[in-house]
Amino acid sequence: MYKFLGIISVVLMGCSAQAPNKVATSDKAAPIIKPNIIVFYVDDLGWQDSQLNDIDEPTPWETPNMLALANKGMNFTQAYSSAPTCAPSRGGLLSGQHPAKTNLTHVAGADIPAPLNKRSKLIEPYFNDHLSDETLTLAEALKVNGYKTGHVGKWHLGDYKSNAPSAAGFDFSFDKRGAHSGSKHRHNDFDNEQFPLSQEKYPPFSAKNPDGIAYPLDLVTENALNFVQESKDKPFFLYLAHWMVHTPIITKNKALLEYYTDKLGIPFPTNPDPVTTAGQTNPYYGAMVTTVDWSLGRLVSLLEQTDDPRNPGKKLIETTYIFFSSDNGGAERSGPELITDNFPLDQGKKHTEEGGIRVPMVVTGPTVEKNVTHHGIVNQLDYYPTILALTESTIAQAEKDKLSGLNLSPVLQDEDKQATYDNGAVRKNLFWHFPHNSDGTMQGAIREGDYKLTKHYIDNSYSLYRLYKDGKRFDIEEKNNLVNVPEYAEVVKALSQNLEQLLAGNNAIFPKLNPDNTSNPATRTSVPVVTSNTFNKKSRVAQISLAKDKTKLREAYLLVEIAKTKGSDKVEKRGKLVVTYKKIPVQINYADMTVTGEVPKEHDAYAFILIDENNYLVRSDRYETL
Repeated sequence: MYKFLGIISVVLMGCSAQAPNKVATSDKAAPIIKPNIIVFYVDDLGWQDSQLNDIDEPTPWETPNMLALANKGMNFTQAYSSAPTCAPSRGGLLSGQHPAKTNLTHVAGADIPAPLNKRSKLIEPYFNDHLSDETLTLAEALKVNGYKTGHVGKWHLGDYKSNAPSAAGFDFSFDKRGAHSGSKHRHNDFDNEQFPLSQEKYPPFSAKNPDGIAYPLDLVTENALNFVQESKDKPFFLYLAHWMVHTPIITKNKALLEYYTDKLGIPFPTNPDPVTTAGQTNPYYGAMVTTVDWSLGRLVSLLEQTDDPRNPGKKLIETTYIFFSSDNGGAERSGPELITDNFPLDQGKKHTEEGGIRVPMVVTGPTVEKNVTHHGIVNQLDYYPTILALTESTIAQAEKDKLSGLNLSPVLQDEDKQATYDNGAVRKNLFWHFPHNSDGTMQGAIREGDYKLTKHYIDNSYSLYRLYKDGKRFDIEEKNNLVNVPEYAEVVKALSQNLEQLLAGNNAIFPKLNPDNTSNPATRTSVPVVTSNTFNKKSRVAQISLAKDKTKLREAYLLVEIAKTKGSDKVEKRGKLVVTYKKIPVQINYADMTVTGEVPKEHDAYAFILIDENNYLVRSDRYETL
């Protein structure tokens, strides 16, 4: 992404003035020069989908490499993603800024706001589909500090070249699905030429396969391993973002699928029909979880076996920090298929309940305590400032001030410490903003101490849950709503005030009312009405006139259409277009009831969005400029 030259120059001056970055090890060995950074990011892996935080009924999915990684470092039991869906979490991780602040709050953004269905009372607001060009990404920050940067796997932060990994600071990128490619015949799509089996055998072991099983070729894993091998002469940053365990729920590993059908006591599938049994009973999903675990194991094994040429006498595992986590909670279902169960956590992906935002998280590295568990609340927004600190990387103060997370490096060195602000005060809270999907899922939430407060945007009411009490689990299921219990009135008051301040301070954009829903108040009948539209081809000025006997406008903006082939080769070859919209400011003339905006030359169509004083959203027709 393009950055102001002033930002880059400040960073470069900071680098040139410093000695080589060094990180002291926990023992008295030679200091490490510029440690490597790996972010291993799984897609849709729930808090209960691994053996890391296994509580109540044990998960049937085996993740020995995740457990081994936790033994090498610190496991976080109360770690959170910054959003309950993919794109905003990825944007938050790479920008270090809260999704509310960047207005990248969901997937498939930059579209004309519309109700989810005819019954919807609310309309989700316009939101971005990529980080702005002015965002200094983590990759860019590390790159100007001497790091080679690589992205492997899922991107999901924009479809165009201007939003591609190469524009966001990555020297190398591989975004194909590899073994996660879909199939209409998932029950027999195995052992083909495209995904040859490995010669080596790996866990799990069984009576049928006492020496382990072979795994199909996974190009995501292979490209990650190649990047490490080819980059080890320099400090490197690898962002490994697996496509799994997202839909499609599929595996190319017949032996692994058979292992889980045997373990679950169910027949091997003979057709591609969806799995509809409740709980963690989907053998395809189990195979995907273990495949991701296998990928992690291969990466760690490479680090353990490879000498670090920059730090003689050390292996790469001794000079590399690994941040392992998931982009959001587990997706419990897709259509008729039941995928997983986040129990005892409530809900899952696309929800601000614990099942949608609490995620597994492990951090290892030279200065990280080994085989310890941390129970304080942490957030993936903490990655950016933590990695800057661990690598002693310098960025401009103006960029540092934009970051929403905290530096966890003191916590990584001492499990008893808590995340603190620059002034030494312990972090007070975390918050979420998700104004999307159905009326019931449009929510904000705040986690503060033992409590979780949720704001329901449908009616601006609140729910309060006490997740912990006296340091012990109390209601992580979020079943007992305390909002109307008198003794908790002050808690509700304090947390609601804090949440509102955080939402306002991060410029959160809220849902609007749907004037087409007849159950909404009668004021829906007096919303603004467009009476005419004009477009001047020479000046590119568009103007609409509004009926004068309707409610006044509170806000308006112009959406100009972008229609281009998508960034992936597959879609380009098919000739399909991706249509998105860019937000343009307008002028409102209340005297003559007109709204005016300028349509840039490269855009062939546009629409006006109007929000009246009662919070109703009205969309004009789509107008063409040709």
